[in-house]
Amino acid sequence: MLHRFDAPASDGDFPDPAPAGDDFLARYLARIGYAGPVAPTLATLAALQAAHQVAIPFEAMDALTGEGVDIDPQAIEAKLIDRRRGGYCFEQNGLFLRVLQRIGFAAEGLLGRVRWMLPEDAPPTGRTHMVVRVAIDGRAWLADVGFGATVPPQPLALGDALPQPTRHESYRVQPLDTGYRVEAEIAGAWKTLYDLEAAPAPAIDYEIGNWYTSQHPSSHFRHQLVAARTTAEARHGLRDNRLTIRRTDGTIEQRYLSADEIEAALADIFLLTPEPGWRRAIERAATAEIQA
Repeated sequence: MLHRFDAPASDGDFPDPAPAGDDFLARYLARIGYAGPVAPTLATLAALQAAHQVAIPFEAMDALTGEGVDIDPQAIEAKLIDRRRGGYCFEQNGLFLRVLQRIGFAAEGLLGRVRWMLPEDAPPTGRTHMVVRVAIDGRAWLADVGFGATVPPQPLALGDALPQPTRHESYRVQPLDTGYRVEAEIAGAWKTLYDLEAAPAPAIDYEIGNWYTSQHPSSHFRHQLVAARTTAEARHGLRDNRLTIRRTDGTIEQRYLSADEIEAALADIFLLTPEPGWRRAIERAATAEIQA
């Protein structure tokens, strides 16, 4: 039985919907190249999630260069839509939440603790990952467009612990006392992505999580060049100068890039126009991994 979620978003939820009467939704749909039906249905949610992941890459260049990340809704809109940049979870899922609310979905944000690539006995991490919970016909679904190279490529049913196959990995959502644990099956083993709290958080908690992720010295986004993009055919991931492509047919391609090749990959694979202020960070990233 799937978890029921019928409560509307509270006044303190992040972010607020865009003002009525503007062209926000039309500009977003053009940005992701989506021309299909726009109605609050599961099919629409899945189509939008897939199109968003193809068109808007995961990246954290502003954290790496020290520019900082502004998660004000209008700042996100200007960056991801108008400037055709990418972003990380607070930007990506913040934008996606506004879109879903504009369409008429009963949607709200949730916060979670990232557990990806950590041992099971690792201490708790901060609440630094944002996702979107969507209620459709009395059922709750998890939508996430901002978790990098292992982002769920389609909505996941909440309250159902059974494996949920996707065109990439299989996922499952395990119930916790206060929320959910989201896992992916990687090379035959279940790996935890993040633990989510079921109760929506107030806006200040997103501000604190974003500050830590973009500004704290221990945040890996301050030290590593990271980009990711998921398509129907493959997952593309860049970590410093290591480019990995994992195709749905099971083949994996991995290679190390020079600074010029990193710039080319950002443009050709991750659909980003490298900015002059990125070059120093790109040159550092080019020396970070030494091919064995």
